[in-house]
Amino acid sequence: MREIILFILYICLFLIAMSILRHGLFQLAGNRLKKQLQAFTSSPIKGFFFGIFTTAILQSSSAVMVMTVGFVSVGAITFQQSLGIILGSNIGTTVTAEFMTFSIERWIGPGMILGFLLMLFKRHSIRYTGFSLFGICMIFFSIKGFTSLAEPLSQYSLFFDVLELVEKNTLFAIIVGAIITGIIHSSTGMIAIAMGFISGGQLSILAGIALMLGSNIGTCVTGYMASIGAGKEAKLTAYAHIWINILGVLLFYPFIKELQLAAAFFSKEAHVQLAHASVIFNVICSFLTLPVLNLFSRFILSVHDKKK
Repeated sequence: MREIILFILYICLFLIAMSILRHGLFQLAGNRLKKQLQAFTSSPIKGFFFGIFTTAILQSSSAVMVMTVGFVSVGAITFQQSLGIILGSNIGTTVTAEFMTFSIERWIGPGMILGFLLMLFKRHSIRYTGFSLFGICMIFFSIKGFTSLAEPLSQYSLFFDVLELVEKNTLFAIIVGAIITGIIHSSTGMIAIAMGFISGGQLSILAGIALMLGSNIGTCVTGYMASIGAGKEAKLTAYAHIWINILGVLLFYPFIKELQLAAAFFSKEAHVQLAHASVIFNVICSFLTLPVLNLFSRFILSVHDKKK
């Protein structure tokens, strides 16, 4: 029971750390990004690169999706303009997963102390640099916690049964990844948990990739929730996000082994391969969709904007 409580606490700590990091980065650069949103969405290509950059800065595709849905709902940008941002945000969110593969264990404690001290300063840039540093170190501390709990948790019958099903059935793994991500509102959190279990030896890289694919579906929940009551075009933006990620998962579902081999080309470490697989998946899906955005937008309109 102690391990389960600690696991839940580490999840909460990870989500708080992401929030602190996001708050720090947003205060440092977010207001400028908001002002530039309209100027950089005049074409799908511009929106695409803006989505990558904004998500990489804010460390959250969910935050960018909520912001995008909000701008669409008030008419600042159109549904069509939002599509490029969606594709870019899917790539930008992989930056966090890649960053989590670095080994900085000995710097976690000093980094948290330094970050906390910087947070006490009144000067804007120093204060929010402290927020960002403190959040980053908390993220690595949480991942270390997931890894340390992988072995003890696997001894519980419920966790053992779920892990066994995840290993044996990739479709079940995708569903589990989607559900957990939908609950915690963070695909990065789901990937961090999977990394911890892979590092602990309780999860294979193939099962981890299936969970990662599911997380890309589960992350759509936040954008959809933001679109509720926000108008027709905002809903279309949320639907487009859902369709892009579901179609991407369907495309890669038969090729999970090939995706793992492609990731293994860049690293021999299994947990690092998971981060690389996330990049490969999102980059390919986005680059396949970008040239046919007009056709895709017509598809969304035909399915979700039928005249009654």
